[in-house]
Amino acid sequence: MEKRFMAIWFRHLLTDGLAIRRPELREVPFVLVTPVKNRVIITAASSLAEQQGAFTGMAAADARAAVAELLVINDTPGKATQLLRLLGLWCIRYTPVVAIDLSDGLILDISGCAHLWDGERGYLKEIVLKLRKAGFDSRAAIADTAGTAWAVARYATVSPIIPAGGQAQALASLPPAALRLAAEILERLKKLGFRNIGQLQHMPASVLRRRFGKELLLRLDQALGRIDEVLVPLVPPVPYAERLPCLEPIRTAVGIGIAIEKLLSVLCLRLQAEGKGLRKAILKCHRVDGRKVQAGITTNRGSHSVSHLLKLFELQIAKIEPALGIELFVLEAPKVEDMETVQEQLWAEAKGLAGTALAELLDRVAGKVGPNAIHRFLPAEHYWPERSVKVAVSLTEQPETSWPVQMRPIRLLSVPEPIEVMALVPDNPPKLFIYKHKRHMVVKADGPERIGREWWRDTGEHRDYYAVEDSEGQRYWVFRSGHYDGGDAQWYLHGYFA
Repeated sequence: MEKRFMAIWFRHLLTDGLAIRRPELREVPFVLVTPVKNRVIITAASSLAEQQGAFTGMAAADARAAVAELLVINDTPGKATQLLRLLGLWCIRYTPVVAIDLSDGLILDISGCAHLWDGERGYLKEIVLKLRKAGFDSRAAIADTAGTAWAVARYATVSPIIPAGGQAQALASLPPAALRLAAEILERLKKLGFRNIGQLQHMPASVLRRRFGKELLLRLDQALGRIDEVLVPLVPPVPYAERLPCLEPIRTAVGIGIAIEKLLSVLCLRLQAEGKGLRKAILKCHRVDGRKVQAGITTNRGSHSVSHLLKLFELQIAKIEPALGIELFVLEAPKVEDMETVQEQLWAEAKGLAGTALAELLDRVAGKVGPNAIHRFLPAEHYWPERSVKVAVSLTEQPETSWPVQMRPIRLLSVPEPIEVMALVPDNPPKLFIYKHKRHMVVKADGPERIGREWWRDTGEHRDYYAVEDSEGQRYWVFRSGHYDGGDAQWYLHGYFA
């Protein structure tokens, strides 16, 4: 796949962002200023202020003299980065790789994306018109390299779409400043009479390196495509993701379901071909109003079954608010796992944890009650009951130890709760106990089972456990902490039997 990049230039980023939040500023010439040594310097000027003679870098006092009704506002440090980040996150609906280009632009890796908008011209028009409609004075260009796209967006007057392999011709007539060079290098080039990049393209590399250093050669090679330029994306792209733009905004649950099914069909076909199964998926819905809503599902084991995954998403559709409509669906699979090909048999069904039916049932239940409500436990090498099990990370995870699993209550409290107990003989099981102000008469008891504390982890008394049944037929697991020494021994409730 040929690489293609888009560079977006926001000509009045800071002032446009402020005017969007304060619409009354759109009809007023205003500038943003910051103190530099003993002077107040303009850091950004609105389009109207520039038309009347106030420019970035000018002293605020000189600007006031040139523009009588000039409004001066203090600049906020870091605002450009914040605005570009928000704009970059918005652009992720058009490509998964968006990088910030300080201090007034974005660079997008659009390889393989433009065909979704009927080609690069429609793609560029879609993005620029929406940014301008939002209130940002923006220009954009597309080329084989990020450097050429950056240069054309800011300095060229020709077509903003440079054909494949045309970067040298597009750069030839542009000034050296289009190479993103430092000010001192540009000043040196100007003194030596270099007026365009074409003059630099035909000079030997050794001469350029000796006179201007490595930076000029690096920027020139990056712009011409001789050296790859690495972009740092705002959000690392998910390896498994599919996108579905809509010709008309989707507002109904039926339409959302159809979009999910189409995305799952493409994604699952790719996963199946690579021997992968989906464990977690996120559906991101980009709305017409610029907002994003999303829904997610998780599975207990890897799956590339479209019907099963679609049933899980159908439980989440009601939570998606389309508002004025959804214009783009993005389905991401941030967590996948390898799947073994299982031989299907007509005469036998898979049983136990190896069967897909159990995993799919748990996925559907989790879609209703939440994934954190279902757990599978494995033994852990600890004597203390609350430490003797651990939560399994998957349905197929196997125990790492042969530690014996003792009979324990169905519900084990993470922290034992104190109870009041009366026993006929101190070392005997209780005859009654009081828990949360309710009296329980014990009619049957089994025990004691003594469990010693793990002395290498902490200090304290051992426990003597009893399984008791009260007069209402309820069964509990209680214990006495330590030996009875003639005083009042402390008793605790630790679990409930079925």
